[in-house]
Amino acid sequence: MPTNLNLVNQAHYFWAMLPEIVLALGAMLVLMVDVFEKGNKSRPSSPMIPILSLGVLLATAVTNILLYRMRDSSGVGMVALDDFRVIVNFICLLAAGLAILLSVGYLDRRGINRGEFHALLLFSTLGMMLMAGASDLLMVFIGLEVMSVAIYVLVGFDRMDARSSEASLKYFLLGAFSSAFFLYGIALTFGATGTTHIGELHRHLLAGGRAEPMLLAGMALIMVGFGFKVAAMPFHMWTPDAYDGAPTPVTALMSTGVKAAAFASFIRVFMVGFAGQYEHWARPVFYLAILTMIGGNLIAATQGSVKRMLAYSSIAHAGYLMACLLAINTGGPGAFLFYLLVYTLMTAGAFGIVTAMGRGTDDRAALDDFAGLAHQKPVLAGLFSIFLLSLAGFPLTAGFLGKLVILDALVRGGVTQLAVVLVLASLVSYFYYLRVIVVMYMRPARTAEEHRDTRLPMPAMAGVSLAAVAVVVLFFVSGIRFVSAGVPGVQDDMGLLELARAGGNTLFNEAPVPAQVPVR
Repeated sequence: MPTNLNLVNQAHYFWAMLPEIVLALGAMLVLMVDVFEKGNKSRPSSPMIPILSLGVLLATAVTNILLYRMRDSSGVGMVALDDFRVIVNFICLLAAGLAILLSVGYLDRRGINRGEFHALLLFSTLGMMLMAGASDLLMVFIGLEVMSVAIYVLVGFDRMDARSSEASLKYFLLGAFSSAFFLYGIALTFGATGTTHIGELHRHLLAGGRAEPMLLAGMALIMVGFGFKVAAMPFHMWTPDAYDGAPTPVTALMSTGVKAAAFASFIRVFMVGFAGQYEHWARPVFYLAILTMIGGNLIAATQGSVKRMLAYSSIAHAGYLMACLLAINTGGPGAFLFYLLVYTLMTAGAFGIVTAMGRGTDDRAALDDFAGLAHQKPVLAGLFSIFLLSLAGFPLTAGFLGKLVILDALVRGGVTQLAVVLVLASLVSYFYYLRVIVVMYMRPARTAEEHRDTRLPMPAMAGVSLAAVAVVVLFFVSGIRFVSAGVPGVQDDMGLLELARAGGNTLFNEAPVPAQVPVR
């Protein structure tokens, strides 16, 4: 049975924020250990720093488990107590852990192995968790800024690389611009409703609160702010340069953890806070999702750099995740959580293979650099193929099952047009994902020693391999149960998929969900 906490009680508030407190203290500990370990000497950080950082993430995950099935009996807390938050926290921690594993060896190769990298990564994860669990628009903004400031620095962490500095500056300027939109949206929403608490917004609008022009303007500005953070078109301008210029482990974190936190907050604010105004925000989301799915895939197909291709691919996947907002009553939140987990595994794994291609300060992410990889490094090519096929939604992979779950939610919700677009956009993606596989397996390397130094350090290899295994196993474990769930006599128990659906349903603990209006 769920445990109720009264967040009017400060001791209960401390308990509700325990994972974030542990992570914040751990990030400061990592920073201090690095300072005292190096003293005033300019030298690379100790190998213990990544291990300590992973330990902090593990401790945070353990405290996060304690929040499972806890609920806020007061209904006025600044943080949410529901399983949706717990699951998104785990996904953000997973993304951060994979990014740390990928950074082992990569930072030394680039000459940027400094302890503040890991501290900043932990602080950015703290911001992600604050966003994912915020039940007040002001808390969403605080989490957004904590996350963003750390990410701005991480993108430009390689100060000797002009592309990295340029990417950081572009991301910072556009990020500040989008934050202003978001903050003005909060102000207008408060002016129209008298509250910034998501639960109170939910109750106010369901009780018959009118859709005043001020409220609609506030919703539009907040949507623009979220659109920037999730890299939805046409708010994606920063994404290709930031992803391409950032150190590859940071790119992996941005494309997974940052997107997870921003989407989780997006869903909570609109599916819960603005649920009573569904008919006003559903159509813009509908067209944004279509534009993002089609545009992201079409531009990805024109890229000659695998890293930029994956950047535009992540934009297309933002469209798939955005589609879940239009299935409030038919499993949209659960489909979102399951696909988000799968997306995190396959995207972080794909960027992990890209890190292996580097030489010195050169990431070597051009498509031609992958020629002959299957003949000289068959294990890396095989792992990369699994991730690419899963990203495309190829059968027998978790990516296929994730898209199937989203399609099921959309069709049952009456949004069949979006389901059709999702299928067509996925077919387009087959071209550029399979093109990389063709280059790896069917084109010879430029020299016999082309990929002699192409390798992943043991920690990174372990993380990438586990992600690949999970991508395949998830399909068979959850997929078979998904198909057999409607068969009479078969128990409706689908493991992670069922856990995701149950977690998505906890978003709506406070009040009934309004009748869904299909988008025509």
